[in-house]
Amino acid sequence: MNIHYNQSWYGEKAEVIKKNQNYFVINYGCKGKGIVSNYNLFDGISCCFLDFDTEEVMPSQKFNPDIISIVHCHTGRYECEFSNHQIFYLSEGYFSIMGTKYLPISFSFPLKKCYAFSLVIDKHAINQNTKNILSDLLKRSPNNYDQYAGTVQGILDEIKEKGDEALFAYTEKFDKCKLTKDTIQVTEEEIKAAYEKVDDSLVEVIRKSLVNIREYHEKQKRNSWFDAKPDGTILGQKMTALASVGVYVPGGKAAYPSSVLMNIVPAKVAGVEKIVMVTPPNKEGEVTPATLVAANEAGATHIYKVGGAQAIGALAYGTESIEKVDKIVGPGNIYVALAKKAVYGHVSIDSIAGPSEILVLADDTANPHFVAADLLSQAEHDELASAILVTTSKTLGEKVQEEIEGYLKKLSRAEIIEKSLENFGYILEAETLDEALEVVNAIASEHLEIVTANPFEVMTKVRNAGAIFIGEYSSEPLGDYFAGPNHVLPTNGTAKFFSPLNVDDFVKKSSIIYYSKDALKAIHKDIETFAQAEGLTAHANSIAVRFEEE
Repeated sequence: MNIHYNQSWYGEKAEVIKKNQNYFVINYGCKGKGIVSNYNLFDGISCCFLDFDTEEVMPSQKFNPDIISIVHCHTGRYECEFSNHQIFYLSEGYFSIMGTKYLPISFSFPLKKCYAFSLVIDKHAINQNTKNILSDLLKRSPNNYDQYAGTVQGILDEIKEKGDEALFAYTEKFDKCKLTKDTIQVTEEEIKAAYEKVDDSLVEVIRKSLVNIREYHEKQKRNSWFDAKPDGTILGQKMTALASVGVYVPGGKAAYPSSVLMNIVPAKVAGVEKIVMVTPPNKEGEVTPATLVAANEAGATHIYKVGGAQAIGALAYGTESIEKVDKIVGPGNIYVALAKKAVYGHVSIDSIAGPSEILVLADDTANPHFVAADLLSQAEHDELASAILVTTSKTLGEKVQEEIEGYLKKLSRAEIIEKSLENFGYILEAETLDEALEVVNAIASEHLEIVTANPFEVMTKVRNAGAIFIGEYSSEPLGDYFAGPNHVLPTNGTAKFFSPLNVDDFVKKSSIIYYSKDALKAIHKDIETFAQAEGLTAHANSIAVRFEEE
């Protein structure tokens, strides 16, 4: 996980070849010149050429200075003492930087077939490790893909200016499907045909899941309230459902009927009358059958065969065929995410979703077989997905890595999983549970599993997480499909200030203010004084005119 290496020299002798107050260089059997490169983890780690014959450290301008790299690692064991603190160990395919006064949180990284390594560490900067992991995760955010923003804005501008003409043209260009005003909307006949193509067992599961999702979200509903006081004032809050909502649903291999349910049900529970779903068609102008079934069961009122940034533009601005909505929700690719970001203000949006992520917090009571399976359940989404284990048990971390290797031999998406783990997978070892919780709250993961001896007690110390799964039988996919809580969750650290998609996202609140004449008369001088102090004489006058004759 997250080690980049290049084939290099190897040998048997390990030695510290360079050290001073700021850094030390460890050479494990390397001869000649090696390169420290390719692993962005700690601030202040020096990227340099190492001349192992002369023991000279030569700075290089070719690489990011905030990196650490394994060129290749032998699978034996070596321990190095520096300032009476264990800095690292190497055993059974693991490179670990252990907890020291310089590095409160220990890191273990599983390696593949490795023979030799070299690294340079700035001991004064190592304590920045958690911040840099979070920084790496944030690089996956759609906010970092501005190179596509111009293309997206061009599409949106055309949709706004030309309406259906542009919508049909982009659908033909990107989806290879010719649409007209007569074929853009899914018909009742197409929905009936979809049921014939979907197994009855899946339809039944969708209906069972709907019951759980609906019951959970019903508990989130809030009523309007009014507070009448004896002095003749009435204050309150009026809850009103949005009039219309657009739901974006990806197509093709990324078509997930579960996401259809999660986006439509809370809107339906909130009382939204018009729920418009858009999803890209195939070349034949057809929509994924399971998507249509899920949408019909959940309560979509209109379904259109359009996708991409052009669909977001149609929902935001309206065209001859698709009416403008008040809010857009739902996941999509980078073009969809950037389009949602661009139209915010014309309409409301749910969030700018990033790649999926899971963090498992576990101690020595956890089952490594289960933990490994749960980590891979999110890593299989795509190469940008993140899977992190934070544990107080070095033994558990080692066993989880062994289990991962076993799973990779039989899982169908093993290639995607391996890339995901290499890019954004971590096994982090903490000395104490409190240290582990600091990391958990700093990363603020989309999905958090707590697999410890006292998981409910630990849960009370978690401040930042999208969804919290407690105990070894509350695996993350339970929340994806069936439990009831929404699986549309904040990503990329936004769980520090965002919440899962919920009923409140589909309602708006209006303040209610009523004062009788007597109630206003009792305080009108106070209001006038406040307004005059701000230099807003018309404000003061608006109150004063009501009592001119008194």
